[in-house]
Amino acid sequence: MRKNLKHSVAIITGASSGIGRETAFLFARKGVKIALASRREDKLQEVAQEINGLGSEALILPIDVSDQDQVDSMVERVLERFGQVDILVNNAGFGQFASIEETSADDMREIFGVNFMGAFYSIKGVLPYMRKQGSGHIINISSVAGKRSFPFMGAYCATKFAMNAISEALRIELTGTNIHVSLVYPVTTKTGFFDVLKNKTGKRFEPPKMFTQSAQQVAQAIVKCAENPKTEVLPFPLAWFLIVINAIAPGVLDFILRKYYKSMMK
Repeated sequence: MRKNLKHSVAIITGASSGIGRETAFLFARKGVKIALASRREDKLQEVAQEINGLGSEALILPIDVSDQDQVDSMVERVLERFGQVDILVNNAGFGQFASIEETSADDMREIFGVNFMGAFYSIKGVLPYMRKQGSGHIINISSVAGKRSFPFMGAYCATKFAMNAISEALRIELTGTNIHVSLVYPVTTKTGFFDVLKNKTGKRFEPPKMFTQSAQQVAQAIVKCAENPKTEVLPFPLAWFLIVINAIAPGVLDFILRKYYKSMMK
């Protein structure tokens, strides 16, 4: 049975642009009150204005999710303002285009701090309150890169594999609590992700066009999942093809990727 989201409260990290921004707008149209978290306060202001224009409420939270104290403060502020937290969308993250050899320890710590630890801190922050109210939904935005790693994206892929791991464990640990855990696996999405990609190769990364989708398509899948919780969601149907090939014949996919990246890196 589809849940009515009206009067629910959602926290969305990485809400200033892309998938987070589009998800906030779609939630607002459903009557959800939204806490918008991101580093860029000016962009959050723009999103909040649009949400208010849609007849919903928005709370702006300019924070760095890699800082646990700031994340804990975020949750407290949401509870002070709205009195509850029903949905957490862990969307904050960034990418890096570099070989493993070129990736420094500081690079790895930074990307894990935002992409993985940010989600971990947010989960830790909301869980006690979700348990207290007897319900909740944690939606972790992973990636197809969390199912199959890609060359020159090893650090980014590692953060998504790690997110999958804690999500799967948490899902079982929360059995019987009425707190759902979902994983969403977008493919390459038309956002500003590649504009701010940390690139150490000196080459421009061009993702395959056949595996590209819009931020709104992903947002629609997220909201649909919130209404009818699923364990895993692939907003782009062809992604199943890649996952199945990798499971059955990873060497075949290695060959395809080797050819593609060799031509791209010329």
